[in-house]
Amino acid sequence: MSSVINWFDVPATDFDRAVKFYETVLGVRLIQDNMLGARLAIFPASTGETTGAIMARSGVTPATGGTTIYLKAGNDLSLALKRVETAGGKILHPKTFIKEGFGYFAILLDTEGNSVGLHSPS
Repeated sequence: MSSVINWFDVPATDFDRAVKFYETVLGVRLIQDNMLGARLAIFPASTGETTGAIMARSGVTPATGGTTIYLKAGNDLSLALKRVETAGGKILHPKTFIKEGFGYFAILLDTEGNSVGLHSPS
């Protein structure tokens, strides 16, 4: 098994606002779809890579407690972090060096109230 992670959902109360936030911060275009009664905006990934989606459906509530997912923020985390506040989010924990070979991380609060991590090699 190459990864124990198969899929993740990022809850959204305002789907369009959440899509715009993540597209702006990460500099990617999300793939919008409807599945099983839910609106999804899927994070792009190559075949075989783990991905997930922003999800808007009843019974799903954004939160700051619990599991933290870390999204790939490109090669330089600083570039994504510069876009967080202008996109409507807040930086909860600044860019921080983890250790040699592990890169950097930061934690943000998205427009929906989710605490989400970002990660990059530099």
